Amino acid sequence: MKNVNSKSKLQAGEVALVGSGPGDAELLTIRALRFIEQAEIAIYDRLVSDEIMALLPADCERLYVGKEQAKHCVPQDRINELLLQYAQQGKRVLRLKGGDPFIFGRGGEEAQYLLKNGVSCHLCPGITAASGCTTYAGIPLTHRGVAQGCTFITGHMQNDGQLNLPWQSLSDSNQTIVFYMGINTLPSITEQLIKHGRNANTPAALIRKGTQPEQQIFRGKISNLAALVAEHKITPPTLIVIGDVVNQLTDVALAKPGFLDADNYQQNLQLSSDNS
Repeated sequence: MKNVNSKSKLQAGEVALVGSGPGDAELLTIRALRFIEQAEIAIYDRLVSDEIMALLPADCERLYVGKEQAKHCVPQDRINELLLQYAQQGKRVLRLKGGDPFIFGRGGEEAQYLLKNGVSCHLCPGITAASGCTTYAGIPLTHRGVAQGCTFITGHMQNDGQLNLPWQSLSDSNQTIVFYMGINTLPSITEQLIKHGRNANTPAALIRKGTQPEQQIFRGKISNLAALVAEHKITPPTLIVIGDVVNQLTDVALAKPGFLDADNYQQNLQLSSDNS
């Protein structure tokens, strides 16, 4: 995009906090792409896909600051300092994050730090994983008569080793729950959901590397999710989806990430009819 819109013009000494979405480069916003193409240095996270990194200018410096559960490559305080350091050098700084920077992305913390130190920043939302990955998996987060709301929540253990979540508010069977960063605490999550009123047979799904060619979907129910993780050796990045919407659309129709094949769907209906 050679004609940069004035409202997406990244000036020297400014930072663009950009959400790159869940992985598929086609899910980038136009605004995100404009900032990517102007970057002189990109400070990027682990979940930014190779496909998106390939869009950076050839002469753009790349600095990896990715985090993994219980394993921080670069502490958050240091990331804040790096953003400030390069901005003060007069660089056009791109802070590139997976998903949306303001949903479990610490974008708010980084923006606060920059503003307190006199650096202006552009804000660019991205499609958060809970939305992008479920859609590409053929799972609607809400569906008339099935789920009237949805909750995005972190399953990440706190520093005190506890998983302190509002369990009682998650017991409503009419809402969908999507857990981020919950694979390592999944046994505790399922135990607490059942303990606080969620039916153990509630449909559930695990979506690994959603929206990407290697996307995997494992469907089950709350009571056997932990067993699915052990059986298939499922590792992060994986979303946990809880609710009746999981089985609203048959997975037979999902020919590839983000594509429901009508022929497959009709054939499955015919087979079901023949077997009934």
